Amino acid sequence: MLTPVAYLEARDPARNIHRAYSLAYGQDLFGNWIVEITYGRIGGKGRTLVTIVDNEDEALKYVQKSLKRRQSAPKRIGVGYEVRATFDLGQ
Repeated sequence: MLTPVAYLEARDPARNIHRAYSLAYGQDLFGNWIVEITYGRIGGKGRTLVTIVDNEDEALKYVQKSLKRRQSAPKRIGVGYEVRATFDLGQ
């Protein structure tokens, strides 16, 4: 069962930028810890990347690393991500 962590959006209508980014983590049916990242144009199918990690702590570290990378979006794409939804990590 995957636990959603955050949903982010980057929008700049003048430059036709409409991007979404979501993160979730949890265990799959085989007991593996995974981090699932879905990103792409808002309204589109997007792309989903699934990364297998060793344990829950590694999953949370990977999530934090991914969120930190989103902070550099203004330098890379010219517009920053805004948090649209966050979910409690149960800590």
